[in-house]
Amino acid sequence: MPINITMPALSPTMEEGNLSKWLVKEGDKVSPGDVIAEIETDKATMEVEAVDEGTVAKIVVPAGTEGVKVNALIAVLAEDGEDVAAAAKASGDAPAKAEAPKAEAKTESAAAPAEAPQAAAPAAPEVKAAPATAAVEKDTDRVFASPLARRIAKDAGLDLSGVSGSGPQGRVVKADVEAAIAGGGAKAAAAPATAAPAAAAPAVKPMSDDAVLKLFEEGSYELIPHDNMRKTIARRLVEAKSTVPHFYLTVDCELDALLSLRKQLNDAAPVRKTEKGEEPAYKLSVNDLIIKALALALKEVPDANVSWTEGAMVKHRHADVGVAVSIPGGLITPIVRKAEEKSLSSISNEMKDLAARARTRKLKPEEYQGGTTAVSNLGMFGIRDFAAVINPPHATILAIGAGEQRAVVKDGEVKVATVMSVTLSTDHRAVDGALGAELIGAFKRLVENPMGLVV
Repeated sequence: MPINITMPALSPTMEEGNLSKWLVKEGDKVSPGDVIAEIETDKATMEVEAVDEGTVAKIVVPAGTEGVKVNALIAVLAEDGEDVAAAAKASGDAPAKAEAPKAEAKTESAAAPAEAPQAAAPAAPEVKAAPATAAVEKDTDRVFASPLARRIAKDAGLDLSGVSGSGPQGRVVKADVEAAIAGGGAKAAAAPATAAPAAAAPAVKPMSDDAVLKLFEEGSYELIPHDNMRKTIARRLVEAKSTVPHFYLTVDCELDALLSLRKQLNDAAPVRKTEKGEEPAYKLSVNDLIIKALALALKEVPDANVSWTEGAMVKHRHADVGVAVSIPGGLITPIVRKAEEKSLSSISNEMKDLAARARTRKLKPEEYQGGTTAVSNLGMFGIRDFAAVINPPHATILAIGAGEQRAVVKDGEVKVATVMSVTLSTDHRAVDGALGAELIGAFKRLVENPMGLVV
């Protein structure tokens, strides 16, 4: 019988993906382990391998299709000895037929709650919900109603959002309210009115697309559809700022000793032969040393190396440091696992490889998902200081500003030093103020006394 190939879930959070390329065509024979397609997720492009043996009978989803849901049928295999044409024909209408009842079921189930109150309160249909959109201002969701209509509705406990207005531009007038009350709709509307503020939260409702576009002159802009990465970034940032109680701690770190050590280590790097000629075995960046310093600071302050869950605090045994890498269309955070155990040269070479593959979207999910903390460095853009948004399930993220020469006071004298401002964002549920201060203090000591990074 035909074997269905469905869109795989390439990560725990994946809901849909783009089928960027087929590496087989109809009629090709495949074996388990053969790479048959490339799927583009929000962060990476990954290869999909065949699980079964057979002949490609039909490609259901063509290459280049975007937004293919996980578990959706994308192709059909015919088993060995099975007629390929028959397998393709047998699968032809299956997806449409299978999904039609689901759509109907969803429509019915969605309609059921709306009909249930009518059964409980037969008079409720007099308070019409559908036409109420005419009585709502598009940009502000404010009900248009006369002062007298509002006062009568308030006294009767009637929710005006459920009353159809017959006045100019859908305005609710006295006659509309009296008709709704006479129809018995006042009591039915009163209960939802009590619960509405908790459920609706109109103060944080974003502007609609139409409302935003009306603010600009027609023809003065172009619309660029969001890709999966941008949608995921937007969703995660809203989730982070809505659910994680951030607080911020900033310190200034003197960099002169660290820059001197970096130069010594790079000068001492052994030379190796490559296809491009002779190259140093490593070339440390300031960011490499920062990764190691944060990892060792978490080892020194293990209570800050945690993740919050509602049931328990997740205390990590290793410092897995994510590093924000800018790529076309967004950013990704590849992770240096067990960074506290690795040498600076290992961290440096690993980050170069991760960053290069991140920019071509070739990272595997396990290389950018998880981690225990993160570093976001905008110093190379001349940014003096900023506060980064925590990426759950992390409880901390360190924002790195530019190293610049500043006047500092030492032993009562003004001197010049290279100073870098760093800001630690923390999840206050998991890391309290004193604990966060201890962590960023340990980081500062390691940066200003960098020999601790190599011993």
